[in-house]
Amino acid sequence: SEPAPLWYIAPYAGCSMGEYFKDQGKDALLVYDDLSKHAWAYRQISLLLRRPPGREAYPGDVFYLHSRLLERAARMNKENGGGSLTALPIIETLAGDISAYIPTNVISITDGQIYLLTDLFYAGIRPAISTGLSVSRVGGAAQIKAIRQVAGRLRLDLTQYRELAAFAQFASDLDKRTRDQLERGKRMTELLKQNQYEPMPIAQQVIVLFAGTNGYLDDIAVDEVQAFQKELLRFLGSSHPDIEKAIAKEKAVSEQTEKALRSAIDEFKKSSPLAQKPERPGAERGAAPPKGGQLQAARRATERETVKEE
Repeated sequence: SEPAPLWYIAPYAGCSMGEYFKDQGKDALLVYDDLSKHAWAYRQISLLLRRPPGREAYPGDVFYLHSRLLERAARMNKENGGGSLTALPIIETLAGDISAYIPTNVISITDGQIYLLTDLFYAGIRPAISTGLSVSRVGGAAQIKAIRQVAGRLRLDLTQYRELAAFAQFASDLDKRTRDQLERGKRMTELLKQNQYEPMPIAQQVIVLFAGTNGYLDDIAVDEVQAFQKELLRFLGSSHPDIEKAIAKEKAVSEQTEKALRSAIDEFKKSSPLAQKPERPGAERGAAPPKGGQLQAARRATERETVKEE
């Protein structure tokens, strides 16, 4: 409902406010929500001024519109106050088209992007981050060593899982390795779900990622992964608090810490009812226990396979 000139000038005004705190030696964060509408407002103004339109009717200097705004984010050295200004621009994609004009412009300016998918959101995967389309130019340089140790291949594994899951919808005969990868992917996806306003300390993130990537969740039902995670963290906090403290202090998983963590997880699984679920005969490790009529169907399938072999 606001006129286009106000939409156009608002991000620059907010950036000036953030720069005030940066110049005072403080750390400021700016969230631009969103720069798509900012570009629309600028296009509207430019067309009213009868400037020559370019791609998608945007003026020729629309790239400079956002680059001069986002490049004001900086980290100052001690001689210049030591303050910082971090910019988090938000871009709306139409029908999931990440190759549109404005999204590609902003992607080329920033240090990476987190791409959120509507389909994942409606599937209950929140935050609905697409591991395949989300990219970081900084990468592991911004992570502590412990995260790199336990989650080095996590992004690639999740991307492969979602590709396999899409393929598995139309395939009935999958080899054991593919089935195991699908089951592991289901549990890792469930493990990464996070409720709103529930941040997790970095040491606890390392612990749950270690458990997931090392196969400790493969025999846990998918719908009980979240409960298993909470019970595991509660158990370690009460019975083995030194493990979490060591990870938080060293910011790495040493050999001694890894041995202690493996031993503690094994101890927890022996006493946890979530890890004591009986599996059907012949079930592969990592497969979720069947429910309801699935058990009878599995038995019939097993009988048919036995007859074929005979």
